[in-house]
This record gives sequence, structure tokens and C-alpha cells, in this order.
Amino acid sequence: MNDLETRLRNAIRAVPDFPKPGILFRDITPVMEQPLLSLAVVEGFRDAMQTIPVDAIAGIESRGFLYGMPLALRLGVPFITVRKKGKLPYKTVSYKYDLEYGSAEIEMHIDSVKPGMRVLVHDDLLATGGTAAAAAELVRMQGGEVAAFSFLIELSFLNGVEKLRSYNADIIRLVTY
Repeated sequence: MNDLETRLRNAIRAVPDFPKPGILFRDITPVMEQPLLSLAVVEGFRDAMQTIPVDAIAGIESRGFLYGMPLALRLGVPFITVRKKGKLPYKTVSYKYDLEYGSAEIEMHIDSVKPGMRVLVHDDLLATGGTAAAAAELVRMQGGEVAAFSFLIELSFLNGVEKLRSYNADIIRLVTY
């Protein structure tokens, strides 16, 4: 375990039975309350991506914005917002996907990804991989390529990595539970 992973494990709060009984929620708000740790998170992502060229970062609403935007600034690339349907003001491309119970739909502006762009899909947490895969589909629908995925936390017992490997095997996660 590296120093950053140890620091993150010490900061991430485990909240039992949230948002429903039986779920152990991994709360990253204590990480955000530590500016030096948050800077280390951004640098940790940057270091992990040294050999992965990206043209843009697509951050998934809402916690994917928290470290996705600072990482985009650090890399000097555009930040693309991936939001729930109906939240973006301009023309969008959308993708509907299944959840454990029901379905969801996410979208991005139609002019965010240009053909041939290499896009990093970023979120705070990798669980089953459904939302990240849907964001990858949005990138593909616009002619872009998924350069990699990045997550602050992976819940490995949910096997989300398996759903994402068909898009790209480069899957960065700073902490795995």
C-alpha cells in the first residue's frame, strides 16, 4: 500500500446503512476537508496517467466533478460534464442504462467531444460500472475514444472493472476496498 492510499484510507469515512440498510457508504467529504490531501489526490491521478495521453476529462455528476475538474486544469485539458438527463442547457446526446432497480439516463452537450478525442472518464467511485460505462458510450457516440477511467475508490467486490474493460483496460483507482 502506498502513502497516498494509506492517507486516503485513514480519511475516508465508512458510514453503515446509508443510503439504505446493508450498504456501507464510503464518504469522501473528509478527504475534501483536507486541502493537502486533496492536492495529493489530483497529483496521484496525474502521476498514474503519465503514459496515458488524454485530450479531455469527462466527469460524472456530481462527485466526479470534485477531482475531475482540478485534474483537467492540472493536465491543461477541457473538462466535460456528464449529467443526469434534463440538467444541461444546450443540445445533448443521451444514453439510457439499467440500474439494479430501474434505469437512469445521462447526457452531455453534443459539441463536447470531437471525433478522435481521447477522453478520460472520471468519477469518485467505481461500484458496478454501469454509470461509467454509460459515460463511455456517450464518448463513443460522438466519435471519441475512451483513453482510460479514473476513480478515487473502487469497490472490487462489485466487479465494475469487468464492465469497463471492453472500453479500455486502463482503469486507475487510488483506493480499493
